[in-house]
Amino acid sequence: MKQKLLLSFGLITACLSATAQTNRNITVENKSKMELKAQPVVFNLKPYKGTKTALVTLDGKEIPCQLDDLDGDRQPDELFFLTDLKKKEKQVFTIQLSDQGAPRNYEPQVYAEMLLANKKVKEENKQDLYISSLTADNGTNPYWQLHHHGPAFENKLVAYRIYFDHRQTVDIYGKYHQGLELHDTQFYPDSTQKANGYGDDVLWVGSTLGLGTLRGWNGQEPVMLEDVEHRTLRIVARGPLRTIVEVIDEGWNAPRTTEGVQERLTMTTHYTLYAGRRDCMVDISFDRPATDYQFCTGFINVKGSEEFSDLNSIRGCWGTDWPVSAKDSVGHKRETVGLGIYIPFNNVVKELKRDKRNYAFVVATPTNELHYAITFGSDNEDFGYHSADEWFAYLKEWKRRLTATVSVK
Repeated sequence: MKQKLLLSFGLITACLSATAQTNRNITVENKSKMELKAQPVVFNLKPYKGTKTALVTLDGKEIPCQLDDLDGDRQPDELFFLTDLKKKEKQVFTIQLSDQGAPRNYEPQVYAEMLLANKKVKEENKQDLYISSLTADNGTNPYWQLHHHGPAFENKLVAYRIYFDHRQTVDIYGKYHQGLELHDTQFYPDSTQKANGYGDDVLWVGSTLGLGTLRGWNGQEPVMLEDVEHRTLRIVARGPLRTIVEVIDEGWNAPRTTEGVQERLTMTTHYTLYAGRRDCMVDISFDRPATDYQFCTGFINVKGSEEFSDLNSIRGCWGTDWPVSAKDSVGHKRETVGLGIYIPFNNVVKELKRDKRNYAFVVATPTNELHYAITFGSDNEDFGYHSADEWFAYLKEWKRRLTATVSVK
């Protein structure tokens, strides 16, 4: 059996030998000295042409799983499930694949949506023009034609959205109580929903880095993705255990670090959110090695925020500000949030001093891939963190989790 550990943090992947219908025993081992909750496990199904159903069991007990078609060819490419691992624990899973039947139904623990704005519907939380993908040509900006300005996705802890324009900003939605809300609020809860404890937008991002947005770097400042031949945003996976949102910037005229003929770069970004975790994985691939480029990422400098950095790979802040612009502040309150980003040290060119807008990094890759992770918490949560000290302690623990060693045999 062939096995492979992806660079995506904590993502376990194994390739299985090709048959149409089979059982396999897979051993997952936590080699670290910490418990790992909601540990993602992914199995490559491309050798299994025609797979229609999957059953995963642990000690005879059925484990929820999902089949995901990543490339849009109507064939599942990956089998995905989650597990909780005690420190130094080994677990043996039985995986049964079949080319008969239909995928099993499990309780949704995540949700994703993308909608066109319907001008005939006045309510912001009752839009009905659902779509899965949209491609815009250079010079076209569908930001105002899309409800909540791009795809939004959530689990029971947190929610994110991606702006469909040259900023491609990652924005956040904080909750009071655990649960799935976006289908009801569509990122814009009405007064009744707010009174009943629904969450809301908790961060004003403007043209900043938001939370973990990737931009170009011209040697002095971040550069937005304005000159792109085609931009596509697509919901790849909808659950029940993970969502994947894909952003393709085809033919991006990104600033280079070397002189010469400027070749356009195509960048594909996957934002993956797992059930039971507040962090979001950011996995980026380019159509060729990106050794002649540097990029910029980080997060907004929340007004009056306290900063944390281990001067290695992790950085965070805790602060309070209005979540919307001054003209839209009616019906909103000041929001306190914690933000965080993890970037592998080998990809960090330098950590920039915070300015009025951002806590930023200059990053690079010696290959055609770049991987990092983002996370946040809202002080509104009845299940989360409520001070800078608590948040920064979580970030330290989060880094330990992301770098823990887990193997598959």
